[in-house]
Amino acid sequence: MIDADRTPWPDVAAAFDRGAGIAVLPFGAFEQHGPHLPLGTDTATALEVARRLADRLDAVLLPPVHYGDTWNTAGYRGTLSLSSATVTAIVVDLGRALAASGAGGLVVVNGDWGNRAPLYAATRQLIDHGVLRTVTLDHPGMAEAIEQVRESAPAAPGLAHAEEIETSIMLRISPEDVRRDRYEASYPVFPSDFGTTPMQLHPFSPSGVFGDPSTATADKGERLLDATVEGAMAVLGDFVTAIEDDRAASAGRRHDGVGR
Repeated sequence: MIDADRTPWPDVAAAFDRGAGIAVLPFGAFEQHGPHLPLGTDTATALEVARRLADRLDAVLLPPVHYGDTWNTAGYRGTLSLSSATVTAIVVDLGRALAASGAGGLVVVNGDWGNRAPLYAATRQLIDHGVLRTVTLDHPGMAEAIEQVRESAPAAPGLAHAEEIETSIMLRISPEDVRRDRYEASYPVFPSDFGTTPMQLHPFSPSGVFGDPSTATADKGERLLDATVEGAMAVLGDFVTAIEDDRAASAGRRHDGVGR
């Protein structure tokens, strides 16, 4: 694994030439996570998953994008959101730059729910235009792991924000940034169309907590991270093979050309 942010360019170039030459991009967000978790929680999570994946794939780890589409939490002061179009444009631009640098493929590790649609739009553009093989990972395997470790009730089906799950992950990644003395539970009443209609969250929870963080542990966080990485590796199997096949075919064409 090469950490591009701390590595001279010739070494990064050599890493792109090895194997599948994959770059891994953590795409986070800068949004509220209650009174006890830092604004950079989503970026920290995406970076940790990306780092573990880059190690498993012998890939190039790119610096994280610290901002995302966090419109739904923009009502909480301190949250800084990008537009969907900006999120898409960032990944498309980076994908084009990576292709020009000789990368074989791009793996985007999403850290926030709001990034889903714009990241998939970017992935589609890069693929449709033949720029670079790209895949976006949106916590594969985590949902199943959540069911195994969760002790507290979720505030709503599929909602895990600033409660047991995210707090457990941060206790594993960066325990010094978790303010345990500020734990509080919050179970708002949501309208019947919650989860199907876009809506901002600040009217429902003044604290920004949705659920109960008190049952969080670092061990749960490790289990969640490990399950996510394993789920991601399962998803990436055919993706990596396709890149390696592309490169082998390209090398074969160059060899045939020289032979003539």
